[in-house]
Formats: sequence, C-alpha cells, structure tokens
Amino acid sequence: MADVARVAGVSHQTVSRVLNDHPNVRPETRERVLAAIEGLGYRRNSTARALVTRRTDTLGVITFDTTLYGPASTLHGIERAARDAGYFLSIVSLRDLTRADLAEALDHLARQQVDGIVVIVPQSAVAVALTEMPQQVPVVTVEGDADVGLAVVNVDQHMGGALVTEHLLRLGHRTVWHLAGPEDWLEAQARLSGWRETLLAAGAPVPPPLYGDWSPRSGYRNGQRLAGMPDVTAVFVANDQMALGVVRALHEARIRVPEEVSVVGFDDIPESEFFAPPLTTVAQDFAEVGRKAIALLLDALAEEEPPWRHAGPADGATPAPAAPRVVVRPQLVVRRSSAPPTPR
Repeated sequence: MADVARVAGVSHQTVSRVLNDHPNVRPETRERVLAAIEGLGYRRNSTARALVTRRTDTLGVITFDTTLYGPASTLHGIERAARDAGYFLSIVSLRDLTRADLAEALDHLARQQVDGIVVIVPQSAVAVALTEMPQQVPVVTVEGDADVGLAVVNVDQHMGGALVTEHLLRLGHRTVWHLAGPEDWLEAQARLSGWRETLLAAGAPVPPPLYGDWSPRSGYRNGQRLAGMPDVTAVFVANDQMALGVVRALHEARIRVPEEVSVVGFDDIPESEFFAPPLTTVAQDFAEVGRKAIALLLDALAEEEPPWRHAGPADGATPAPAAPRVVVRPQLVVRRSSAPPTPR
C-alpha cells in the first residue's frame, strides 16, 4: 500500500479509502490510485486485513452427497449468491451424516475462521445435532427443520407434493400412488405429507406409499411392482431420477405413459423435458434458495450477536426470539407424462 501511495502521490489512508470504496475520495484521485494498483499489480493482504477487521470474506458450506441433483443444485445456488455478494466459499462435503462427521466439519471451518456457515440439512437428526453443537459464527440451514430453532431457508416441499396430487386428481384419477424418497429425509417427509393430506382432503383413497433411495434403479424396481397393480393409474414420484426408472419399468411391461398410467416427478432436472414422454414435474428455484440463504447469513453478520443465533432459551428462563424461516414456492411444470385416465 505504501508503494501504491507513493506512485499515486497520495497518503496511505487515501489508498485505504479507495480500496474500501469510501465515498469521500475525489474521482480523479480514485482513478490515480486505481491506475497505480493496476500498474504495480497490488493485491490486498487478506490475512492482514482479517486480523484488523476480524472478517475473512469467506463463508463455509457443509453439504452431503452432491451426486444428487437437489443438493448439488442447492450448493451451486449458494455458491453463485456468495460470489455475487463478494464472498469466497469453503466447502465440506460429508461422506456420512453422523454427529462426529458434522462436528469435525464445523471444527474444520472454524479453524479456517469463516465468517458464517450454511449447512444443507437433509435429515432431521442432523438438524437436531446441529443445535447441540457450539456455534462460534452464525449458521443458516437449507432444507432444514424449522422446529429446531435454527435459521432456515427451504422450498415448500409440502406444497410441491400437494400441487402434483391436485393436478392428477383434477385430471380425473381416482387416487394417486406415491413413490417416496428415504424415510429419514426431510424433503421426502414433506412431499409425502403434501400428497397424503391432499388425498384425504379430496376424500380419495390413500394407498400405502412405496419407498426408494432417490436412484433410477430404485425407481425401476418399484415401477415393476406398480406395473403389476392393475388399479394404478397415476404415480407421484418423489424425484425425477426415480421417475425415469418407473417410466422404464412401465414401458417394459407394455404399459403406456400417460395413456394408461400418468407419472409425475419432482425437481425438474434438465433432462426431464427429454424423457419419453417429457416428464411433468415440480421445479425448485435453487438460485433463489441460495440468494435467501446468503442474505440471512449477511443479515446475521451485520449484527454483533444476532438474537436468533442460538436456539433455545437465552438465559434458562427467557425464550430467545424465533429464528427466521424463509420459504421458496415450487412450481408445477406440466408436460406430456400426465393425462386423464383410460382403462388398461
């Protein structure tokens, strides 16, 4: 900075003001300083700056199984939003969702002195474990459990399940079968709840749900079971990959989609419009989820001690203010895999 100041003919303090976008710098002075920075190839010492500001301009993200479309897309949305806000990311991808692995990830990010942490929480046990661990920095969860007392941003998965079920019932199907995701996943639970409550509200029969593991293979195996049930005319599948497996199994059983069985997925993966037939599904705005999560974290960083940072009573008697919850609405995307029922 001293070299920049000498070349630009200004004080060290003026260089600092330009670097920090201080408004009280004349335009011609700012241009002279920026030209000196460019000419000298100056780069700010982030370590020294962190010692002064106690900020590293780095956020931590803890995620799990980024081979799945939902977690991978959520991570991408968070990464873009963080970059737009001027932050770098330090990402820890957990192999197993254990308490020990979560504690190790939090400790790893704390040692890197990140300013805040976003945790993509697919299971309720992870959300509960998170509240029981010390939090030196603000934490925001994505797709977490709003009841555990942590700030959370999530897509309204319950609404998504309801949108699919309402769509199929309006087409004239007597009921809708459901291939759910893993029972311990929060998203799977909410989608199943939206499906079941919509059937009950309509007075429609509620078939026993089937369960998969999000993979096309599990969709295929369950699709083979559904193909042997002549009363099945509509299936809501909890993600598009499993829906692909269901469609394949029905095709092999010579059951036409959607003429004999309608199939609707969830996620709107890029390939879904190229399925045969193109898949009706539910789109999630992962970019908006990322923006909202980073916005909550930046709001927390703007305060010395966010009132919602720690879950539970603040002093054993006075309840802490409720942690914020931001809900992003999903959207039904109707394509050609759903249609009114016709007899097999």
